[in-house]
Amino acid sequence: MTTVGLLYPGHAAEDDYPRIETLLNGVNVPVVHTEAGEDAHTSDALLGSGSADRLAAGVEELRLSGAESVVWASTGGSFVHGWDGAHGQTRALAVKAGLPASSTSFAFVRAAREVGAGRVAVAAAYPEDVAEQFAQFLGGAGIEVVSVVAAGVGSRSEAAAWEPARVLDLVRRADHERAEAVLVPGTALHTVALLPELEEAVGKPVLTANQVTVWEGLRLADRHGAWADDLGTLFARKD
Repeated sequence: MTTVGLLYPGHAAEDDYPRIETLLNGVNVPVVHTEAGEDAHTSDALLGSGSADRLAAGVEELRLSGAESVVWASTGGSFVHGWDGAHGQTRALAVKAGLPASSTSFAFVRAAREVGAGRVAVAAAYPEDVAEQFAQFLGGAGIEVVSVVAAGVGSRSEAAAWEPARVLDLVRRADHERAEAVLVPGTALHTVALLPELEEAVGKPVLTANQVTVWEGLRLADRHGAWADDLGTLFARKD
């Protein structure tokens, strides 16, 4: 059994993770909820959610769970710190936990590379200014962003309440003929159950926040080759 520990801000779409556990064989994904602070998709609120003190507070509980890696399960709470700041955030988390550590923002970068996507479209529930910060973060990793669609959702709780049809519509609107994958940031969106439908709709890999977060934790734990039929191209069986 491989155990990937997640630090998750507040409560929103964390029920995506038990679904992933069910689909993957021999994977345990304990979730520790951190203090999220203000429920707002603003730069200031997102910066606060990923503060060192808030992340450190959940580390001991993850240690007791037997975690082999730890991932800060927040896209906005990592990329708003910028490329260097996000690296500093995960370095501090690794030191505190004594475990390999990462965040959802870096998970998107590595997952895009894994599926061979050097050009991507971004389908974000965030307001436009926050979505553009994510695009800039990807650009800093050498990933070309050819399209950004921002739905303007103001909070995690609002994103968590989205019906599947809205997520599907957002992905379709964001897709671009030059994009080799569509990225859906925001761990507050329920996306895991929709992955087959999303990829069928656009005919290319779709990477979503809760999906890539677990994949990144498995990568850090040296659990390569974990696969499931219903978790998208990223988790497809590699013969």
